[in-house]
Amino acid sequence: MENRVKYYLELADNAWILSHRLAENSSNGPFLEEDLACTNVALDLIGMAESIYNEAGKLLNDGTSGDDLAYRRSEWDYLNNLLSEQPNTDFAHLMVRQFFLDTFNYYNLTELTKSKDAFLSAVATKSLKEVTYHLRRSSEWMIRFGNGTEESMKRATNAINNLWRYTEELFTPTEADLSLREAGISADLNVIREEWESKVSEVFFLANLRKPENTFQLFGGKSGEHSEHMGYILTDMQYLTNKYPEAQW
Repeated sequence: MENRVKYYLELADNAWILSHRLAENSSNGPFLEEDLACTNVALDLIGMAESIYNEAGKLLNDGTSGDDLAYRRSEWDYLNNLLSEQPNTDFAHLMVRQFFLDTFNYYNLTELTKSKDAFLSAVATKSLKEVTYHLRRSSEWMIRFGNGTEESMKRATNAINNLWRYTEELFTPTEADLSLREAGISADLNVIREEWESKVSEVFFLANLRKPENTFQLFGGKSGEHSEHMGYILTDMQYLTNKYPEAQW
């Protein structure tokens, strides 16, 4: 049961923290339609996170609610990958981060539709419809950056070089993941890695973009060791619940 809850939290935290980053971009999109698109993607991710948090609370069966898991944990209790918490910086960084994570989410959810966990299979099936749109949109932006102006190419390249160091963690399994994989519950990250690399290579080819030569990688988020950015995220996210701990939402 403990490993299942941890795996649930890993999935939910990834969606939850990324949704917060996207929400920070509200009203800062390059044009109105894109501003609304970022907000809608954030809402899709919040919906997925909420359903998983609520189910994790039921599994704990100790009075912990989905809101408690979302808002009332310490920084080291969150199990999201480092990539999801990286700051937006500029629109190129936002979309490159989104492309890397959309690609991962698409293939991860595809695998989870086959999970022997009926809840995960149902959530994955529902969310996959939304993430299919997310991936199409971010892929188109990558191609647009690469085949646009000299400036757009430069910004996309800088974003790729800065964010690539966080991609390997996506495919590094946790103990909870490995234990559930034997039971046919979690997704096989080795399969997902192959599909992710193939898709990224395809889009980079169409966009005339290149993978970085520097292969240095950073890890830690999935075990609760986060970057300096995570504390600032939680300061914003948990402000109201900390100030009014007895409030009912």
